[in-house]
Amino acid sequence: MSSPKQELIAYRLQRAREALGDAESDIEQERLNSAANRIYYAMFYAAIALLATRDLSSSRHSGVIGLFYRHFVQSGDFPPELAQHLGRALEMRTNTDYKDFSVPDSVKVREEFEHARSFVQKVEELTRA
Repeated sequence: MSSPKQELIAYRLQRAREALGDAESDIEQERLNSAANRIYYAMFYAAIALLATRDLSSSRHSGVIGLFYRHFVQSGDFPPELAQHLGRALEMRTNTDYKDFSVPDSVKVREEFEHARSFVQKVEELTRA
């Protein structure tokens, strides 16, 4: 029988995987703005799943990112070279969601998608431990 915490973590990881699937489909169909949004949210959902392992949360995206860095990156539990892509994905999503006529570069979107996939996989590894 699973605990409410385990169910929450599993739910958030499922949302991360769904967002990755959406991003992949969006990339295939050249919907790059939508792909940028889904890439960020895949990483965001994975990050909040990881925060839940330590009963941490924030109602703000900046708070989630700050807690993630403080409790997982600075402690050495999460690779900083991979963690930096969460900030890059947020910037890409913010630009495409809020700036008029902003379309991300296809190559950059594809690269960030691969980083998002690795990010989610790393979180899945850490939540199984």
